Amino acid sequence: MYCLINHFLNADVMGKVKFTFTLLLLLILNHSFSQTVQRIAISAINPAKSTGVNFSPWLNDDVTVLVADAWGSANMQYVDVRLALQQRAQVTKISLYDGQGTFSTTPAYIYTKKKGSGPKLVATFTGSLYNQWIDINVSQYTADSIIVRRYGNCIPQKIWVYGIPTSTNIVPSGGTTSPTTGSSTGSKGGGSSSPVATTPGKIPVEGSRWYQLNNCSNGLDGMFDGVLGTAVQTGWGKILTNYDSYYPVHKGEVINIDSIKFYDGAGSNTATPFTLYAIDSNWTKTKIAEFNGSQYNVWVGPDPSSSVTSATRFKLATPMKNVRYLVINSSGAFPNEMELWGSYAAAPAISAAPAKNIKLKQSFGVNAFEWDFINPNAPLQIEATRMKAAKTFSGIRHYLDWERLELTEGKYTYNPAHSGGWNYDTLYQACKAEGIEVLACIKTLPGWMLATYPSTERDAENVPVKYNKDFSQPASYIEQAKMGFQFAARYGSNTGVTTSLLSVNTATRWANDPVNTVKKGMNLIKYIECENERDKWWKGRKAYQTGREYAANMSAFYDGHKNTMGTGVGVKNADPNMQVVIGGLAGTSVDYVMGMIDWCKQYRGYNADGSINLCWDVINYHVYHNDSKSSQSGTSNRGAAPEVAGAESVAKNFIDVAHRYCNDMPVWITETGYDENQGSPLKAVAIGSKSVLRTQADWILRTALFYARTGVERVFMYQMYDDNPTSTIKFSSSGLMDKNTRARKPAGDFILQTTKLMGEYTYKQTISTNPIVDRYELNGKSIYVLVKPTENGSTMSYTLNLGSATSAKVFTPAVGQDSMAVSSQTPSSGKLTLTVSETPIFVMGFGAGGQLKEEPATGGIKEVEKSKWEQTIQVYPNPATSYIDLQMESADDKDDIQINVYSSGGTLAKTLSVARTIGSVMNRIDLSSLQTGMYIVEIKQGLNRTIKKIIKAEPSGY
Repeated sequence: MYCLINHFLNADVMGKVKFTFTLLLLLILNHSFSQTVQRIAISAINPAKSTGVNFSPWLNDDVTVLVADAWGSANMQYVDVRLALQQRAQVTKISLYDGQGTFSTTPAYIYTKKKGSGPKLVATFTGSLYNQWIDINVSQYTADSIIVRRYGNCIPQKIWVYGIPTSTNIVPSGGTTSPTTGSSTGSKGGGSSSPVATTPGKIPVEGSRWYQLNNCSNGLDGMFDGVLGTAVQTGWGKILTNYDSYYPVHKGEVINIDSIKFYDGAGSNTATPFTLYAIDSNWTKTKIAEFNGSQYNVWVGPDPSSSVTSATRFKLATPMKNVRYLVINSSGAFPNEMELWGSYAAAPAISAAPAKNIKLKQSFGVNAFEWDFINPNAPLQIEATRMKAAKTFSGIRHYLDWERLELTEGKYTYNPAHSGGWNYDTLYQACKAEGIEVLACIKTLPGWMLATYPSTERDAENVPVKYNKDFSQPASYIEQAKMGFQFAARYGSNTGVTTSLLSVNTATRWANDPVNTVKKGMNLIKYIECENERDKWWKGRKAYQTGREYAANMSAFYDGHKNTMGTGVGVKNADPNMQVVIGGLAGTSVDYVMGMIDWCKQYRGYNADGSINLCWDVINYHVYHNDSKSSQSGTSNRGAAPEVAGAESVAKNFIDVAHRYCNDMPVWITETGYDENQGSPLKAVAIGSKSVLRTQADWILRTALFYARTGVERVFMYQMYDDNPTSTIKFSSSGLMDKNTRARKPAGDFILQTTKLMGEYTYKQTISTNPIVDRYELNGKSIYVLVKPTENGSTMSYTLNLGSATSAKVFTPAVGQDSMAVSSQTPSSGKLTLTVSETPIFVMGFGAGGQLKEEPATGGIKEVEKSKWEQTIQVYPNPATSYIDLQMESADDKDDIQINVYSSGGTLAKTLSVARTIGSVMNRIDLSSLQTGMYIVEIKQGLNRTIKKIIKAEPSGY
């Protein structure tokens, strides 16, 4: 270096001094950069053509957030994707994350590229590994971009570039700097473990991170894709004409802004300007830029009054430091592009979401109504045939109208309900006795609240407030929050709730009508859902809440907005153990939940451990798989199998939000399914020799398996019975049971059979993706589930490795049966070759390396054949009001029959002895002195013992 400097100082031509010292400075700067290999951030992604793939997950270090598959014909070709580096560097290593699937016949080719030079091939990627990183050492090629030449979905899932920087970014001061182009901009830069501040330059912005507080069909990605000539269009038919969009800055991420650039294309919006705000850590909101479209095809700055030729037109009058949110207010107009310049540090990479042990049976819930259990002609009693049908499912989402509980404001009834006459105590007791988990979804406005609206505005699905109340204020929802308190106090587990806060309407409707009484801590309901689809854009503004408005609603319902609304308000104040579930969202974007989360940050703050003080315990959305991947919105032609309907990326987005912001709280789906009627846009279709109902059964079972694999913790199918099988309206013919006979349709058969076989098993791993081969486990025993993830009637051969198992059983769902068909097969050296179709099959290995011993696996519990003695025992009526009759055959003539009746809590309530005899025994047991509720009847004779569950109900007034 000394000789080089001496040479410059002795230069003959003095006119070159300025050039010489500039060159010297650059060489010294280059030398200083050459000292350390570091992670080189990707600042933008630019596909050569649009193929329907969103590559933004390449800009996120989280290996649980992956590039979603796209199956359109436009994607079935080789297309180059350019990854612009944040700074030019001598690339030394490229790390690729290999997800699932192999593609040796259509590999991805990885190139380095320097502007002005041709690409240099550095790797051929075939996806030969499984969920692992691959390091590719490079011979220090100087590059300012990486090119990925890929076919279809054959790509690495993450790309990290390492090297020695040879240049820096320069903050724009005038019109001489060209904009960086790309279809996505990054949220992650620098190292993967801690923030690395950049020198002044362009700030990476992740287009998909913006969320909009409106019913928008498209995101704001187009404003950051580097395409100057295309306007940003977020969709039509919006509920709100003017609305906000938020960009949350991640924890540990640093954004300091001193310059802003907007690309002004065609059109103007001077009357309704686009405004950009910054929010700091104190929630102070500051306007930093405005855009009104008054220019044409030119870059403009944050102040519309600045000259487009001003050298400082992009500069902020006051730079913004440590921005926590960016907020856009718009009436529908956006600049074609927006760039932020300043300094930036990436957030530390977050840890992967923990694996959860989710029992498969939790994916077999169903939507139902009280009349699916109770005969409307005897609304205080459970009907045996209806309950038998309901036992097909592990859980029900009970659609419960608010008015059933509160026909008159402030006067609550349950048993019987004065609206409809239903007996909810008996319903919930019967479900608990049968092991059916109940999610109570309380919805719609009661008549007395609806009466506050003008007649033209009345709709039972309006926002649950009295007319003219402010949707954004928790206090507006006090009536609903009081009802939630009363319901939770009665059916929750807290016996210590203050009795004086509880009330029922003790009036009767007619002579001999049962009187409602106060009860508490019945321990029948664990989960309560606040309303249904509060993002219902199709009903207009009177029925639509933004995410932030619904958070205010939930805050009141959850705990009386942190106990600021008085006593007797909010579910948690009645039962801290009851889990509050978000009302299932109709939309499949996480925007709505993000709005709720940020409202909680602002108005509920943080818990002592630093977590956000949220006002719900479960995230919940609805999805109907179809051929346009549009769920309930859009113009689908038919339903589609879950694996081809874009459902995985939707689920992963919700799970990622739960992991990043919500302490890994559960994510549920409480509506999904297919119609039978062939006029419905959500219909199942006949495939090959399979009927419509047979395809529906395949897709329903695959849906349950799909979400168990993905990490969704509960699924409720829509629904138990058809509303109207002759109607072409979507959802009308989606029942899984026959409404007339109460018999199972094929989908019901498949659910029952799978629950019996492996309902207690939990998903552990996916061994193959084509076909899908999943492994489930219970107490060290494995069951393998195999299915071809297509919908064309095809099959394929697959060899399953069962280790050292010496025998195997293959279970196949069977229509019209209680249990699956089973065949015994013998592996060859532990390998079993199977034909895999679009109907899942289930395989268990036995012997060394397989199961410990060969026995049926029924929900993970060995079934024991009932003794002949036990089979003779009958207990009826059930539910009972004043007595039960016990009929049985005596086991012998040496031992008396002992009968004990226990409460659900284990307290002995009644005991009697029946003298030994030969032959039939009939005995009536008086229950009139017992409280209503569930009881256990224990019957013993000698060494024989059995138990029966019964419900003691209120006497009927009919």
